[in-house]
Amino acid sequence: MNDYRILVVDDEEDLCEILKFNLENEGYEVDTANSAEEALRMDIGRYNLLLLDVMMGEISGFKMASLLKKDKKTAHVPIIFITAKDTENDTVTGFNLGADDYISKPFSLREVAVRVKAVLRRTQQAETERAPEQITYKSLVLDIIKKKVSIDGEEASLTKKEFEILLLLLQNKGRVFSREDILGRIWSDEVYVLDRTIDVNITRLRKKIGIYGKCIVTRLGYGYCFEAE
Repeated sequence: MNDYRILVVDDEEDLCEILKFNLENEGYEVDTANSAEEALRMDIGRYNLLLLDVMMGEISGFKMASLLKKDKKTAHVPIIFITAKDTENDTVTGFNLGADDYISKPFSLREVAVRVKAVLRRTQQAETERAPEQITYKSLVLDIIKKKVSIDGEEASLTKKEFEILLLLLQNKGRVFSREDILGRIWSDEVYVLDRTIDVNITRLRKKIGIYGKCIVTRLGYGYCFEAE
């Protein structure tokens, strides 16, 4: 068994049950809905994949997908469209709405299983490789998106260069960076910067991050690193 949850949305009840039975045999946890309206009342954000029929009642699969992609709680859920249509326009529409794959009826259950597995593998890999929004060390939190650093919930006022140095060291705990390494990464767009500039920024950074300042260690003759206690 695996931990993947799949939601099948199709107005053909028999087809929903067939897909549910076969996907559960593959080890997935599967729920079904017989209309977009029913599905939208569910907590879709908890699913790892949505199998979505295009041709349904008042709310089509395309319309439902558009609604899901506009909501940050559900925008991340991958979608495989299922449709009786097989025209280029429908396929383009589906992919423009953010579809991860497209299956045309009639289809084999083996094909569905293979496509489901491929999409889950691909999206799981993308999720794993996605850069984190925050880096934390104990109560030290570096918010990469907001470009802020806080300690015990209190913001530390860092300059752009200080923030970038801390980010570099935190992302590579235990790795020693020479002054030349830091200059090349942080001051890469500036023509002439003294090595002393690194020392000054490190000194200020240590003071600003309080008790964690001692974690920024000097390796004489080599450079600096962030050493976890």
